[in-house]
Amino acid sequence: MWKEFKEFAIKGNAIDLAVGVIIGAAFGAVIASLVKDIIMPPLGLLTGGLDFSNQFLILKQAPAGGPFATAAEAAKAGAITWNYGIFATLVVNFLIVALCIFMIVKAVNKMKRPSPGAPATSKDCPACLMTIPIKATRCPHCTTELAGA
Repeated sequence: MWKEFKEFAIKGNAIDLAVGVIIGAAFGAVIASLVKDIIMPPLGLLTGGLDFSNQFLILKQAPAGGPFATAAEAAKAGAITWNYGIFATLVVNFLIVALCIFMIVKAVNKMKRPSPGAPATSKDCPACLMTIPIKATRCPHCTTELAGA
């Protein structure tokens, strides 16, 4: 069983997957910071100083009542909230991650060399234009003798 596990762990696919998950987690953290610290503040400024992460709607008032500055305060007091600001931030986060991954995949695909095509196995007869085997010395359709075969 240990031998099978070693073979699995050493396979390129398992290691590639582990590296991809680790890099993906780090990339996600960078994108989350980009959205939270770089993109959302100017967007909030354009909307009159609105902080999207603290935007919520109270669906059911807390027994203690009162205005709440954050959704966490409202939830702690027992209110039921609809946290659309956090959702909007996560949607922007997702869209940026999707765009970045699309651009990376597109760049990698552009760098890949095209695979060489399979060697030709047939050619056209110069007299009758029928398809014939590449090594044919005479066309089986019109019986023209082919030079250079």
